[in-house]
Amino acid sequence: MECVVEGIIETQHVEALEILLHGLCGAPKERLKIHEFFLRSGPNLGVVSSELRILCDLEQPKPTWTVRQVGGAMRGAGAEQLSVLVRSMIESKISKNGLRFFYILGYKLDHELLKVGFAFRFQKVVPITVTVTSVHKMLKLHATDEAVPVTPGIQLVEVTAPASADNYSEVVAAISSFSEYLAP
Repeated sequence: MECVVEGIIETQHVEALEILLHGLCGAPKERLKIHEFFLRSGPNLGVVSSELRILCDLEQPKPTWTVRQVGGAMRGAGAEQLSVLVRSMIESKISKNGLRFFYILGYKLDHELLKVGFAFRFQKVVPITVTVTSVHKMLKLHATDEAVPVTPGIQLVEVTAPASADNYSEVVAAISSFSEYLAP
């Protein structure tokens, strides 16, 4: 599972947010350039449609690949009281042939994005990651050099932390507490 809080910030305020995050986290900033492929299952893979995300970290000297399956939000009376989205998530590192493997299995490319920005990863009560990214769409298939911002002047801010069924309440509290520092 993972706990998530998402928001947006105007690009003109990103530098101030970066300074604030550096002070709060006490960790070095990591540059991000993630090429994200959204795949949907084909008809031969079962009755229920599934979606996968294949992420390629282009900021690394040798690009690294990850497959991620994000489930729906936690439901029920207790979930409505939470200030943080709690959802199932499975993630695994894969080889550079992973995208081709999922195509062979019958998955089809739905769309692709490029996320460019930075992240802070640090440990408070739980390991927390804060990312600030500009989301770009591809004008041509796989053309990351020609990507254009989806919402110019606005960037996505995500605060995430891994959780389990045993500790998600503790993680929700940590994310909520930290996120209050980021509120305008």
